[in-house]
Amino acid sequence: MVHHVKADWTSGVVTRLHTSFLHDPDRKIPFFIVNENSAERYLTGSDFDPESIQVVAGEWWIGDEFGPYILRVNARGVVLGVIDTVVNGKAYRGPDHYLNARLPNYPGDSGFEVRRSGGFEAMAKSPDSKTLYPMFEWPLWDSQTKAVESRNGKPFTRILELDVATQRYTARQWKYAFEEAGNVAADFQMLDANTGLVIERDDASEGAGPNCPGESRVDCFTRPAKFKRVYKIDFSQSDADGFVKKVAFVDLTKISNPKRLAKIGPNEALFSLPHLGPEGLAIVDPTHIVLVNDNNYPYSSGRTIGRPDDNELTLLDIQALVQAR
Repeated sequence: MVHHVKADWTSGVVTRLHTSFLHDPDRKIPFFIVNENSAERYLTGSDFDPESIQVVAGEWWIGDEFGPYILRVNARGVVLGVIDTVVNGKAYRGPDHYLNARLPNYPGDSGFEVRRSGGFEAMAKSPDSKTLYPMFEWPLWDSQTKAVESRNGKPFTRILELDVATQRYTARQWKYAFEEAGNVAADFQMLDANTGLVIERDDASEGAGPNCPGESRVDCFTRPAKFKRVYKIDFSQSDADGFVKKVAFVDLTKISNPKRLAKIGPNEALFSLPHLGPEGLAIVDPTHIVLVNDNNYPYSSGRTIGRPDDNELTLLDIQALVQAR
């Protein structure tokens, strides 16, 4: 389902305006779904793993992690089409792609390169809405080296280019180098034609104070939030191998909060987003963004020990990041 919500930053209240349930009554999906024999054919989490969304000419283009695929959906949630990931004749597929029939998760040995649930967690859109930039969450598997793709010991992932008019991928793509092994790309949005913002995070830490790293206890965070950042990247400064330049970053575990505006969590001079998965990023205007966490309900307790996290919306002034060159 897709929720349309409105945030009131003064009161801290978020209102749900409308919900659209995704369904495929016209049978546009090229494989059997869980609700195959129903009239409405509502989609489930066993059919797709929708993780990213862009509004294009009144349609919703949704990035999926399973295929990975791009779903075209109208504002009523009706599927209009499914775009497979084929770039310059090469197919990028995960073990759960319908042509792979849910293979075991052994990259390279089973004929696929996209890690399970490692598809399009992130997908940006050009300012003119003519181009989408789906981004793999995880590094792809290199069948020759029998390891994930990397350069100089640093794993990297890929950003693809999808032409909206033709609904086909172009031959262009870029590479994004992770700072540490195990990091993932959680979201991606464009600021202008060449620069964008990427959430890069680890996939193992959460929690903020009290901390007791490495200890076996339940009254403190044993793996406190470590690597949660928003990077500014620049396509125009890509190197000869296609790696985008990482210009600067914001550390989401150390956010300046001089006016004490936080409605939740310790409202201190340094505010933290200590969740396992900061995974949503929206551009508000040229100098402000909103970040949203995946609360992995009920398994994540990054804010308060022993209590499932809320979904938090955090409005940030990023003027310094925008101006970085």
